[in-house]
Amino acid sequence: MTGHSAERLTLARLPSGVRIETTVHTYDGAADGPTVYVQAAQHGQEINGTEVLRRLHGRLDPVALAGRIVAVPVADPLTFDRVSYTTPEALDSVNPNMNRAWPGNPGGTLHERMAAALWEYAEDADAVVDLHTASPNSLTHVVFMEGDAESRRLAEAFGTDLLLAEQADEDADEDWHDRNFDGKFRVAATNAGIPSITPELAHNKQIVEAAVETGVTGLFNVLRELDALDGDPDPNGDRFLGRNHLGRVPAEDSGLFRIDPDREVGQEVEAGEHVGTLYDPTTYEVLQEVETDRAGIVYDLARESTVRAGDSLVRVALPLDE
Repeated sequence: MTGHSAERLTLARLPSGVRIETTVHTYDGAADGPTVYVQAAQHGQEINGTEVLRRLHGRLDPVALAGRIVAVPVADPLTFDRVSYTTPEALDSVNPNMNRAWPGNPGGTLHERMAAALWEYAEDADAVVDLHTASPNSLTHVVFMEGDAESRRLAEAFGTDLLLAEQADEDADEDWHDRNFDGKFRVAATNAGIPSITPELAHNKQIVEAAVETGVTGLFNVLRELDALDGDPDPNGDRFLGRNHLGRVPAEDSGLFRIDPDREVGQEVEAGEHVGTLYDPTTYEVLQEVETDRAGIVYDLARESTVRAGDSLVRVALPLDE
């Protein structure tokens, strides 16, 4: 039947028996077409995607829709309630980050059970959009698996100024495997043959108009690209194509990091450009003159000045050679 419906879904149970629940919205179109699964707030402080889905709900006319949209505005209620990235280890010491637990396991840890409950909806989709929200220090961007042409097509349709291809599985570097990125929802879905993207809408913990509207435009663009809605995608950024996770400059020691005043995200840089200074706050000793290690676009800067050894100070998206 054409229209909108909503159901409460039990994702898992706490030791006390309290149910962890969320709401799944389904929009059935008037004509046959693809099924698109969209979720937000897998990390609880990443709320701009939730607002994107609220606006989709208000602006979508199911009569004009071909196919079906399944939307989950709060994928992880546990982190949402805590405004946090992960759950306390007391709840899930194995997988405190839900986005390392896909496709889940109905008999596994808490987050594995939650992922498995949502996977039952996602696994039947023809496309997946996993809405995230990067830090206020980041440039809004969209990530897709490098080498997957259909996922790239969705990323290009969604738009933003920066599209990041992420090498995965056997093509990925050691750091990717050490951080258990094969358990990401987008990676699991792409490996299951479902084209998938992860838009990272900047500014977590607050609803920011520009980031939200970029997300709304991008989501409608994906629906148009898939012929779920009529029309062509709208312009939504310059679409610089880069590669993810390789242009990270870490802190060599712990201390205070002062960014050069003229540095900001979105800048094009060459290798060896000075970005800031890391120093010992007690002795004033310079610990590291922070420089870019390659050319590209700065898409993340550490604005929280107190840093620990190994923290990322600057991330540079590398131009992707076609």
